[in-house]
Amino acid sequence: MPATVTPAPAAAPAPAGRPRGSAHARKDASESRRRRIGRILTYIVMSAFGILFLFPLVFMFVSSLKPDAQILRDVNSPAAFLPVGDISLDNYFGVFDRVPVAQFMFNSVLVTVLTVGLGLIVNAIACFALSLLRWKGRLVVMALIIATLIVPFETIAVPMVYWVSQLPTLVMEGGVLKYDFGWLNTYQVQIVPFIANAFSIFLFAQYFSTIPASLDEAARIDGASWFTIYRRIIVPLSGPAFATVAILTFLPAWNQYLWPLMVVQKEGLRPVMVGMQYFFQLNTAWGEVMAYTSLITLPVLIVFLVFQRAFVSSIAASGVKG
Repeated sequence: MPATVTPAPAAAPAPAGRPRGSAHARKDASESRRRRIGRILTYIVMSAFGILFLFPLVFMFVSSLKPDAQILRDVNSPAAFLPVGDISLDNYFGVFDRVPVAQFMFNSVLVTVLTVGLGLIVNAIACFALSLLRWKGRLVVMALIIATLIVPFETIAVPMVYWVSQLPTLVMEGGVLKYDFGWLNTYQVQIVPFIANAFSIFLFAQYFSTIPASLDEAARIDGASWFTIYRRIIVPLSGPAFATVAILTFLPAWNQYLWPLMVVQKEGLRPVMVGMQYFFQLNTAWGEVMAYTSLITLPVLIVFLVFQRAFVSSIAASGVKG
């Protein structure tokens, strides 16, 4: 007798108005909407902070175009941030008449470029030796270098003035090169003490630790020397770290005030920050002060805008590892 096959009951049709997966779709749409709202709020908050931080710069640049009387008159109104009224470049011409701006700018550029360039070379090589080479006592040396960060510069400034005044140097007198002592009133006294920097070594160490050790090992197996590894592997992979250290070295080098004031008495060797004191004498010319600060702030903004992408990349990579 043939078996009787009972057909399976047909699946009940989905209720009208409730398509299959509608709940999941609504949940995804709700999450997407929340993320979009959160992103919009984040952009709004960041934009508000950005505008807030721009206010001092806008006030400085706008005030540099106004006479002193108008600056003081507009200071308590929105007009302080607007280029309205008696606008001119007279303050900038007054700055160049009052102080040797070109000489000060040249001195600061020379000192800053040499400090940053030599600092990148010295600190990167020092960090490579302390971080990636294996030798006894390297961790102790690194700890001692990092420990110097807690020592304020002001506590060692006076002893450093005495030390640099006793250092040997070569001077040219009457076309003859002579041996002498004392680095005061020179360019090297503004550069050499700030080449080696513990914080720069620390930043390089944080970034070098993110580079896979397998690259070094493979290069060593292929017969590469340590200097070749540094030049061909470490340096090309550490572009963001070099940019970050360059920015963080550039800022204090450009903003030096106390140290040049102590060791440089010749006007022809002074940097831009020391030139600020020319404007705060008997009658403070606020318009010229704003014009001068605008001139010395512009290089800082340009440097940061050029290296900002690499700066953010280095901070992010160091933060992930460290």
